[in-house]
Amino acid sequence: MRLLQYNDGELSLTTFFPDKIPQKYAILSHTWGAEEVNFEDLQKRTYGEKAGYKKIRFCGEQARRDGLQYFWVDTCCIDKSSSAELTEAINSMFRWYRESTKCYVYLSDVSRPAVDSNDLAWEAAFRISKWFTRGWTLQELIAPTSVEFFSEEGELLGDKSTLEGHICEIARLPAKALRGSPLSDFSITSRMSWAERRETTREEDQAYSLLGIFDVYMPLIYGEGKEHALERLREIINKHSKALSGKLGLDSDVLHHLPYTVEALFNSYAKQDSPTCLPNTRVGLLEEIYNWVDSEDERCIFWLNGLAGTGKSTMARTVARRYFEQKRLGASFFFSRGGGDAGHAGKFFTSIAWRQLVIRPLLRSDKRLSPSSYLLVIDALDKCDNEDHIRTILQLLAEARSLTAPGEEVLRQLVIHTSGLFIWAATACRFIHKGEEFAEDRLDEILEGTGLEGTPEQYLDQIYITVLQSSIPATLRPPEKVRLCARQRRILGSIAILFSPLPAASLAKLISISGIQVTQTLERLQAILDVPKDVAGLLRLHHPSFRDFLLDKDRCGEFWVDEKDAHQILAAGCIQLMCQTLKKDICEMHAPGSQTSQVENTWIEKCLPPEAHLLHWLEALGWMGKASEGIQAILSLEAYVPVNDSPDLYAFIHDAKRFALYNRSVIEMVPLQLYCSALVFAPENSIVRRKFNGCILDWIQLKPKVQAHWNAAQQTLEGHSSSVTSVAFSPDGKQVVSGSYDQTVRLWDAATGALQRTLEGHSSYVTSVAFSPDGKQVVSGSDDKTVRLWDAATGALQRTLEGHSDSVTSVAFSPDGKQVVSGSDDKTVRLWDAATGALQQTLESHTSYVTSVAFSPDGKQVVSGSWDKTVRLWDAATGAAQQTLEGHTSYVTSVAFSPDGKQVVSGSWDKTVRLWDAATGAAQQTLEGHTSYVASVAFSPDGKQVVSGSDDQTVRLWDAATGALQRTLEGHSSSVRSVAFSPDGKQVVSGSDDKTVRLWDAATGALQRTLEGHSSSVRSVAFSPDGKQVVSGSYDQTVRLWDAATGALQQTLEGHSDSVTSVAFSPDGKLLPSLQVLNYWVVEGDTNILWLPPDYRETRSATWNESLVIGHSSGRISFFCFKKGAKLVM
Repeated sequence: MRLLQYNDGELSLTTFFPDKIPQKYAILSHTWGAEEVNFEDLQKRTYGEKAGYKKIRFCGEQARRDGLQYFWVDTCCIDKSSSAELTEAINSMFRWYRESTKCYVYLSDVSRPAVDSNDLAWEAAFRISKWFTRGWTLQELIAPTSVEFFSEEGELLGDKSTLEGHICEIARLPAKALRGSPLSDFSITSRMSWAERRETTREEDQAYSLLGIFDVYMPLIYGEGKEHALERLREIINKHSKALSGKLGLDSDVLHHLPYTVEALFNSYAKQDSPTCLPNTRVGLLEEIYNWVDSEDERCIFWLNGLAGTGKSTMARTVARRYFEQKRLGASFFFSRGGGDAGHAGKFFTSIAWRQLVIRPLLRSDKRLSPSSYLLVIDALDKCDNEDHIRTILQLLAEARSLTAPGEEVLRQLVIHTSGLFIWAATACRFIHKGEEFAEDRLDEILEGTGLEGTPEQYLDQIYITVLQSSIPATLRPPEKVRLCARQRRILGSIAILFSPLPAASLAKLISISGIQVTQTLERLQAILDVPKDVAGLLRLHHPSFRDFLLDKDRCGEFWVDEKDAHQILAAGCIQLMCQTLKKDICEMHAPGSQTSQVENTWIEKCLPPEAHLLHWLEALGWMGKASEGIQAILSLEAYVPVNDSPDLYAFIHDAKRFALYNRSVIEMVPLQLYCSALVFAPENSIVRRKFNGCILDWIQLKPKVQAHWNAAQQTLEGHSSSVTSVAFSPDGKQVVSGSYDQTVRLWDAATGALQRTLEGHSSYVTSVAFSPDGKQVVSGSDDKTVRLWDAATGALQRTLEGHSDSVTSVAFSPDGKQVVSGSDDKTVRLWDAATGALQQTLESHTSYVTSVAFSPDGKQVVSGSWDKTVRLWDAATGAAQQTLEGHTSYVTSVAFSPDGKQVVSGSWDKTVRLWDAATGAAQQTLEGHTSYVASVAFSPDGKQVVSGSDDQTVRLWDAATGALQRTLEGHSSSVRSVAFSPDGKQVVSGSDDKTVRLWDAATGALQRTLEGHSSSVRSVAFSPDGKQVVSGSYDQTVRLWDAATGALQQTLEGHSDSVTSVAFSPDGKLLPSLQVLNYWVVEGDTNILWLPPDYRETRSATWNESLVIGHSSGRISFFCFKKGAKLVM
């Protein structure tokens, strides 16, 4: 392996034998261009003349910054004139990338920043980068542990961890493949599919670039053609995968035809994201399993049982993966109810047959291996759809465990009594087992208590009644039995109807029964209840069928629980406990910006009694991650309370609903903002705001003027990572579907705003979405030229409709749901059969993009709108054109206070500058003159002038009293992004997309000096309080200090990991603003103090002492005043 070194512009090449390769080196991943530096160029020292030298220099400089002496580049570190060396390099390349310390991906077609107003423009270029289409870059993405992506300018865009979501979508890779999971975990078909859309310059490289992906080696024969190379690759892969069969001399054809189900494997593609146990969890139980597998224990079955959701499947996957990696996993079968072949035992038994064909011959071939050396993992046997196999499987397990079973006749009767119900058998076993020395008596009790005739439900009822009857001691006097039965009903009823289970102590407190009495009662009911030994453990029913039994008077008899009474008992207990325990800042965080993700669950559990003033309740729900459940409770209460009978109560509940819906997202993320953001931005007449106004933290001294009443918008659904392009309600109004530029379709709960499902599959922007009339399907159109149909219940993709030759812009279902119509940038409207996906009609007539389509209510017509300025009506049956109908302000970008704080100036995309009264909010002046949007505004120190910078490349000075234009300062060659006056008002400073800072004479408008040094757009500028320095922040991630008199650069402040968008001096001349707006938060120093709801998000903001003004996209201006040290008070 040859490695490069870069020193002072010079490259040197060193050759290392395999055992001498340095442990740390960097490696470059890129797409080849026309002028690449090759091995010969290095030898002749002519590399500096070629365009490709730029990225090699970048790689060398970046490696040096990362403390790496050596780096490798494929264009020049391989002598391609030697076929032997080329073959060795290509066969070793995956390993070289895997063992590298850093892999730098240089994207020559992605520029950051682009010189425009959108800092995220690089993301669009990133998504369509050629790098993601090349064959060789697949292994370069997967193999290294650290992969960092850089723009053409060498700017860091992120790594494969931070950009994982984007990469998975673009490259169509499972996340686990990026995270370093063994590639053997993925099927051959899956790995082949990763390369389907990738291309290589030489056709044979389609195969050669996959050698490392499949961990195989083969000689290179350039000229053999793509198909021949791929055929050789398949043969080698097959030989590799059949090595075990070949070693044992097995008939591979027989094994190939043996029926099996891929979906049931623990590492199937469908289960690739299923979790295994986290480190340091389930340690004791896993250790017990591992000891059993690894020992000479004669017991050949380890049975792991427990309630649903307790982690049995997770542990099964963990165990299976461990022994798979040790090559000791014989087979795995994970049952899944309704999961096709994985849902029944038909193909489970072929796994046993496989064991006979493979494992036993293997044991015979190698006497050193014991029968326990190979493991078979079976999960979720109770989810087998075919209950007829229960007796057979139980009998086999009993034989395998060498159990001493009851007599044949007893066993026959017990099997009959199960009636195919596993829960009957489980309940009976627990009941008998808990009898200990009276186990035989309990067995007789079960057999005597049931006849041989009856339905499965009757058998189940009888076993439950037997357990309940035995729980009442015969030694008690009649009055004591009555009291015990009542207490037992109260306890069992509460456990049965609780939405979330509770520990015994919490349950006792909730239903007002002593802890000792609850414990004694539970002890006698362990056959039907899961009573953990740990006092903090949760009480659960062993099976939900007991709940149905308990609440049915006809089935349960004297033990019946009245569900309504049970709910009333719990409701009264909950209200009493909440009054006693809930309080503000219940988790004692003391900081209003504390996020739920920052708080350990153990601390939440300690602070929140599980059995637990509206705001306190919502806060508690936020810490528990149950805000949506709280909203559902409020909705249910609103529906229950009659508006005419209790108008005041109804009004409060309705206002609480609006309050909770509007603030759901912040309650979920940062619950303490209930006392800050939620109350501050609630309407003035909100009942909740008026009632809890005293809870607003006192460091918010001046609050913004808000609307009087709740507006029509009930809630904001956030989750998409890019623009939302289309939304629609389901026909029953219970769901909302949304499509986005982030390439996903999302389904939301319309009542609570909770995200239900994310539908992924489109490879470009989703432009339009709609529900079918019955609400069972969703249709989506995309920039990827396809229309897709989805199952609204499961999120599964049903079919993809292909035919458009350009972006699909609009989609809709016909009223009967049998047709789909789509409009496209290809100027056509198309009609499709919704059941089969077949194209029925192509409607052509528009002369430009079709932007919108819809069916008439009777389904007989289709209407379409287009960029050709026409609306057209079509016959839906024939496709004939019927008619053509012809006929046919903005963001606040900058705000600032006047020096006395009495005025505010704002600039906008509507090309105007406006002056406002800071006390009343009244508009005073509109300054017009710019020919493009205004990006930045500022007052002069005396408040008599206003300066504005604009996308029209000019700086303008205005009279603040009359609004007259005084001067236009011209000189910048691109958009002006930031402007400011010097403290004495004699100078103006401006920053621009042309990468310069300019100083101007405010009296004459003359350009005084141009400050150059930034390598990208300058986004913010300011003077120091004494006027002697200028500070500038840039997209180049640096802050620079300049001498205002000479223009000399004094300091470059580095450390930001992203663009610098705002800079300012503090009053004492130190560069640390105390108050700013960042990522939807008002920030004091480095602490988040006030969250901004969607309606109050910032487009521009300004501070004056402890006052803050924010401009919004709606054109609204908000004013705040905060007390110093706000972050310290909660």
